[in-house]
Amino acid sequence: MSAQNVSVYSTPEGLVAQKAEDFFALNSATWDALFTAQNPAEWLATQIASAKPIPAPTAFLAPIGSQEVWAAGVTYLRSRDARMEESKDAGGGTFYDRVYAADRPEIFFKATPHRVVAPGKSMRLRSDSRWNVPEPELALAINSAGTIFGYAVANDLSSRDIEGENPLYLPQAKVWSQCCALGPGVVVRDPLPAETRIELRILRRGFPVFQGATSLSQMKRTLPELAQWLWRDNTFPQGCFLLTGTGLVPPDTFSLAPGDEVRISIDELGTLTNTIA
Repeated sequence: MSAQNVSVYSTPEGLVAQKAEDFFALNSATWDALFTAQNPAEWLATQIASAKPIPAPTAFLAPIGSQEVWAAGVTYLRSRDARMEESKDAGGGTFYDRVYAADRPEIFFKATPHRVVAPGKSMRLRSDSRWNVPEPELALAINSAGTIFGYAVANDLSSRDIEGENPLYLPQAKVWSQCCALGPGVVVRDPLPAETRIELRILRRGFPVFQGATSLSQMKRTLPELAQWLWRDNTFPQGCFLLTGTGLVPPDTFSLAPGDEVRISIDELGTLTNTIA
């Protein structure tokens, strides 16, 4: 049995795999075992072959075990322009233009597992920020050998005013409790095509206040290139997730508010929905 195009979800009862319309309970499987497998697709196929069919799950946890979450920035032209605009008063505008054109990408730490929010759960705005936005991104699931084997939808929640005040504040603009969301699961499959569409919708009191779409073809860098830079002089014994940047940036007049609902959809991967606490 091939494990290509298999979705793996985390539920209160354990890991669940979906192949076509069928769901299977992976009773003894863990995220760490999947991320440390030499060939995750083959490992997953073996698990499914002996798994028990079950009804579709109704509750989901964050699809992560011991993995760290890292992120790449300024991989889309739209992101470069937004970062330059927000930091111009601090004298950092040219930093983003230079990193967009440089051989070395911007890569930074985003979250530990306990900071990652499950599908349907609430993300949290920083209390010391006045300008917060979601960043819809493709997340790469990378095993401990540095091989991309799967994909997920991600929300890299960011405080634009903090980063804009001084680029050295980037860790504070990116990392805090409930700052990252992943889901709905991890899809183990062949590489996504360049035309893969990423869509963002933000609802406030049930009404859309922002929506937009882009595609992977708008990225300046390739996905393997970003993974190779992350692995340079670094190791991840339990594998990791790498968020690949955003090409969708709400206007400068927009900031998230408590109660907003953020929906991020990526072709072939599904929709990640979170509220803002």
